[in-house]
Amino acid sequence: MARTAPRARPDRARVLETVHGHCPACGRRLRYRYDDRHTVTSLGGLVRLRLRIRRREDPGCARYRRPYRPEAEGALVLPQHESGLDVIAPAGALRYRGHRSVPEIHRALLERGVAVCERTVTNLLDRYDELVATSLDDDDRLRAVLAGQGRVILALDGLRPDLGHEVLWVVRECLSGEVLLARSLLSSTGEDLAAPLREVAARVGVPVAGVISDGQHSVRRAVRLALPGVPHQPCQFHHLREAAQPIFEADRHAKKELKKRVRGVRPIERAAEGRDDPEAEAVRGYCAAVRSAITDDGRPPLAASGLELADRLEAVVASLDRVAEKGG
Repeated sequence: MARTAPRARPDRARVLETVHGHCPACGRRLRYRYDDRHTVTSLGGLVRLRLRIRRREDPGCARYRRPYRPEAEGALVLPQHESGLDVIAPAGALRYRGHRSVPEIHRALLERGVAVCERTVTNLLDRYDELVATSLDDDDRLRAVLAGQGRVILALDGLRPDLGHEVLWVVRECLSGEVLLARSLLSSTGEDLAAPLREVAARVGVPVAGVISDGQHSVRRAVRLALPGVPHQPCQFHHLREAAQPIFEADRHAKKELKKRVRGVRPIERAAEGRDDPEAEAVRGYCAAVRSAITDDGRPPLAASGLELADRLEAVVASLDRVAEKGG
């Protein structure tokens, strides 16, 4: 869809010069030829870049009439793109670290003063994926990091950004924390997942000591096919979650019963509306505490929301008892 409103004017400008004044091919001087202007959307607002382009005019040079652009441009924005890298990075972090949807990322960027549409957010995520894939191609750096360890322990997990989309499979090295491979796959069969594992095993240059993943059958089959004889351990968190499932169900039932006993907060709040005396302020404070306790969920399996609700309600009751003892 085309832009329906004119783009705002940049609130500041920057002039970028090339660092090197000589041609990297022939070593002779690069002459200034023209300016290239580029408007960039950054977290700090719109920036109008003025790029001073240099090039060689000697037909005998290998870089004859090839533009030499300022090096600083690459630290601010990708070529032929409007959004700066400082916008792409937080969009990708919200997606893959915060597990936010596109509308949620769009709202977060608008709150930070970045005027973009939802379709632009999708483009930002595509550029983020491309940048990550580019960083993962540095085999020399990875080999240098992993050579000191003498072995690697691989962790394999899949992330589905949206229902019906490709699954992003990530292979991470547990000892160093390095991401070794990230790839989107339409199918998640054992044969399809075995190929990325074989590729990683060939790249690392050191023995694979073990693999950690969830208990998915296709992942187990992929490890057996790609890395025969390598120990494979399901993730401890998945074990803990499965073991705590009966406790989680009992805790959820207890929380539901507790909520039944504290209903009726809204009528009490209505009775205190329009009053500004200390008693009304105290009533509103207690009602807000109860409402907050009801809506706050824990993080199973390590934090039981029912037990947490019971603890917070007991604290409210104890506070009310102390007020009653003081005769307030």
